[in-house]
This record gives sequence, C-alpha cells and structure tokens, in this order.
Amino acid sequence: MVNIHEPGPPQGRLAQWPTLASWGALEVRLAETEAEVEAAQRLRYRVFYEEMSAIPSPAMREARRDFDKFDEVCDHMLVVDRESHDEDGQHKVVGTYRMMRDVDARRAGGFYTAGEFDIAPLLSGVAKDARLLELGRSCVLKSYRTKPATLQLLWRGLSVFNERFSIDLMFGCASLAGTDPDALALPLSYLHHFHPMPESMHVRALPQLYVDMNRMPKSAIDPKEALRALPPLIKGYVRAGARIGDGAVIDRQFGTTDVFIHFPVSNMNARYSSRFGPGA
Repeated sequence: MVNIHEPGPPQGRLAQWPTLASWGALEVRLAETEAEVEAAQRLRYRVFYEEMSAIPSPAMREARRDFDKFDEVCDHMLVVDRESHDEDGQHKVVGTYRMMRDVDARRAGGFYTAGEFDIAPLLSGVAKDARLLELGRSCVLKSYRTKPATLQLLWRGLSVFNERFSIDLMFGCASLAGTDPDALALPLSYLHHFHPMPESMHVRALPQLYVDMNRMPKSAIDPKEALRALPPLIKGYVRAGARIGDGAVIDRQFGTTDVFIHFPVSNMNARYSSRFGPGA
C-alpha cells in the first residue's frame, strides 16, 4: 500500500520518520495504515465532492471516499491536528497530498498525469537514473485554508520526502476551479506567458483534450492581479520556480481546469528552499 519503509539507509537529513515536520498542534506525516489512507480519501471526498462540484461514482458516494487505482501504490502525506479528533477518536486529518514515485508508477501501469497530458517526451528526455515524483490530489479542509501553517507543512513534508528519496523532478496536474476557460482567461494566460516550460521538453495536453491557455495578450496582463487569481497551491508552485506545460485540460468529473506543473527540485527558488526545507 505505502512504500516508505524501503530497505537501505535514509538519505540526507530527516525528521523522525514518518513524521516529517510539526507546527504547533499541526503535524505532517506519511500514512502507514489502511485506516490513515482512508482518512485522506474521506477528506478528499469532503473537499472535492461535497464542497466543490466533483461527481462521485456510486461506489465513492456509498463509501464517502475519493479513490482510484493509483491510491494503493502511492504514498499519502497527511497534515493532522493533534488537538482535534475524528469520529473514530483519531487525530483529525486536515490536509493531504498524494505522491507517486517512478518505481510505483511502473506498478500502476503509468502515471495518473498521462491520462491528461503527453508526458512521453518528458520521460524519455530525463536521465536514466533520474528519480521522479508525481504530485496530486492535494486538498486542505476549508477551516484550515486560512492558516498558513497548513500549506507550509505540506511543503516542508514534501521537502523531507524529496530528500529521503533523492527526488530530481516533481510534476503533476494542478487544478483551477471551474470548467469555463474564458472565465479563467487571466490566470491561464498568465501561466502561459510568464511561466512556460522550455519548448524542448514539449509536454502538451493530449490532442483530444487540449484547451488553449493563450486567451489574452501578454501586454494586457497585470501579473499581480493574475497571481491573486491563482489557487494558493499553483501560486506556491510558480513562486518556487515551477513551469507550466502547453495547454490545459477540462476535468468535468472534478469541475476543474487542469494545467501541467513541471518542477525540477534543483530549480527551486532559494527563498522557498530555505523556507520550506527540512531544517527550516
């Protein structure tokens, strides 16, 4: 289910594994049991299907959990509130990230992202010994979104995880709420003009799903206004040095417009690296 107990010595500086970092009553760690993974899935269901406009399958609706075939091979990062408990008496899960390394993607038959974007050129272009990490299914409980510590703990946990497994490249789908690209013209155009991936990498939305992100001329964009229009997670990605692929994808099940995030760990903005790193 989870793969955090690989043989061999840990790499780099670590927090107490699998606890990655803490801030007051909040703690970020990796799920170790089926029950902890299910707690993450219940949080995802609450945010994606009850609060937002995602459409659950009958099985998901009955279980009140968001799940798919990738969950069993992924690692699940949890932010828990040690001063609050769920109905089972366990610490409440208030934030989560799903992470799949390349070794696990092979077990799953590929990366989730490949269902929306052509990542073959990217995968064939990286060094043979490069270690990849796909990010996805990130969400935070509504009452905790105004607390900066929650998102910062997710970043710190991600940094420790990257160091443990010597990750070279992070990537994945990141979502903007809504399925009308014209209503999202400002943030999509901003990402297209100001944060594009190099053309040589050529990650592009699949042809049958491709939505043009170039909906406004660069000269018409106020970068500060555009940044304010971005979801906090995507804003954090681009501020830390991530780049955006060519084209967006409308995900009608989740009621979102997805973009491709390309984030070489070595390119992380120094300010973010020091702020969110294990020693921060």
